[in-house]
Amino acid sequence: MCVISLFNIISLTFYFMSLGILIMGFMVFIFQKEMFLEIILFSWNSVNISGTFLFDWMSCYFMAFVLFISATVVLYSSSYMGHDPNNIRFILIVTAFVFTMMLMITSPNLISILLGWDGLGLVSYALVIYYQNSKSSAAGMLTALSNRVGDVCFLLSIAWWMGLGDFSFLPYIKWSLFNDISFNVLSTILVVAAMTKSAQLPFSAWLPAAMAAPTPVSALVHSSTLVTAGVYLLIRFSPLILTSQMLGVLKYLSALTMFMAGLAALYEYDLKKIIALSTLSQLGVMMFSISLGYSQLAFFHLMMHALFKALLFLCAGVFIHQVGGGQDIRVMGGLSYNFPLTGAYFNMASLALCGMPFLAGFYSKDALIEAAMMSQMNLFLLVVVLISTMLTAVYSFRLSYYSMLKIPSFSCMNNFNDSDENMVNPMFLLGLAGIMGGSLFSWVMFPYPSLTVLPMFLKLTALICGGLGILGSLMLLSTSYSQNFNVIYFLKFLVSSMWYLPLMSGGQMSKSVLVLGSSSSQLLDQGWLEKLGAQGIWENLLFGFSFISISQKNLLKSLLLFFSCVIFILVITAC
Repeated sequence: MCVISLFNIISLTFYFMSLGILIMGFMVFIFQKEMFLEIILFSWNSVNISGTFLFDWMSCYFMAFVLFISATVVLYSSSYMGHDPNNIRFILIVTAFVFTMMLMITSPNLISILLGWDGLGLVSYALVIYYQNSKSSAAGMLTALSNRVGDVCFLLSIAWWMGLGDFSFLPYIKWSLFNDISFNVLSTILVVAAMTKSAQLPFSAWLPAAMAAPTPVSALVHSSTLVTAGVYLLIRFSPLILTSQMLGVLKYLSALTMFMAGLAALYEYDLKKIIALSTLSQLGVMMFSISLGYSQLAFFHLMMHALFKALLFLCAGVFIHQVGGGQDIRVMGGLSYNFPLTGAYFNMASLALCGMPFLAGFYSKDALIEAAMMSQMNLFLLVVVLISTMLTAVYSFRLSYYSMLKIPSFSCMNNFNDSDENMVNPMFLLGLAGIMGGSLFSWVMFPYPSLTVLPMFLKLTALICGGLGILGSLMLLSTSYSQNFNVIYFLKFLVSSMWYLPLMSGGQMSKSVLVLGSSSSQLLDQGWLEKLGAQGIWENLLFGFSFISISQKNLLKSLLLFFSCVIFILVITAC
């Protein structure tokens, strides 16, 4: 009872904080103002250590969404994790995760952003290995090592930024020095750091592996927190990277990430991994939008994606409990009969993911596709983006078929149903936000209609791709396409294994990198560098001091020996 009350207290606190920050965001957006909050943490003589926080419309909106989704996840976890013996530790780690994300969102300088950035990596590792088995350990290590690359790049950007004399980035990103080589190097480092945290190629393998965490953690991590940190970083630094040559590379990598994730989801049978691959695809959409220069549209899609993706994971948690903890969609089926309300939420979130009109995903996804068609983009990128949009509908309807319509092949029934209010109420709130959030925030963020000049068939491209994706999914489900592709086993394995990225990121390659790091540490840091550096200097000084100490113990004998040596040398020299 105490545990449930703790979950409820934290959930209510997050709800009230979300409402207050959302109202503040509306006011800040209407009056076009920004607020800085500076808190003196330590003061001694002329030394002041303070924490500075930035509250503009972007940070307020994002914080409100993070707190709202966190509140629903915590309330959902009171039932989902209620029987876990370590649920107190779980809720404390989740709370720490939320506050580190808020620190990163509101930080106007690189040092405090680094605290939130590294805090996300550390706490996410603790959440991924929560179940403490070999699979969770391997997934947590892959997640931590992949994010280390981004951490190193972020540290390099801080060292590069020191040349400006201040760690606050807001006064400098609007300078007219974008063509300077230092800003080009800095923008390249920041783009690589964001790519690792948001799992773009070639750093995509850790995101599906992180599904080893509990389902409520997946709903939080893969909707609005960890994976969106890199996207939010690039949105913040978008004026700096607009003229960077790295944007051209990011454009191709993000498009290929969309395509790769869509193909891999077609051959995946793990329920949570399919949703994770859809997250990877949508992250590619956001990065592609930023590379085209539409950072505000990317932020809009980031918020809308957080709503329906969190709802998908919460519904998936109910389904996983229904089949006794299994995640294989081939043993599911007919779940809409046992869970009509949860099934309705799941289908609504899937339709929002596909861009169904008047749902949350439509307003952002349609605007992104139209903006991409009006931009300078070659035919290859256009084809990849449109095929990726079709693949979203294909794997979404494939997932709905296996979980909702197919005849169930698992007879075990558990005591989880639509009557649990702590699990249904959060899904209702997210479902309501998924229906109304798109139109509401499109009116708020874009109060004036933008000029879109496209032919009619290009204007309807998003809807056409969705319809073709539905037809394609019906055709694939009516035929044994998995058997037909067995003739080309290499191609099938290439597609289903995310282009060998898990094999390259984990296994023998990671072991080789760790062995190389251990060997270099022993040979260099603890070997020659230590011998020729501080340790060697200390040993030589110690030897010299010991000789002086011995010579001073008996001064008369030492002086006689010294003069005898001098006289001997003089005699030898004279002869």
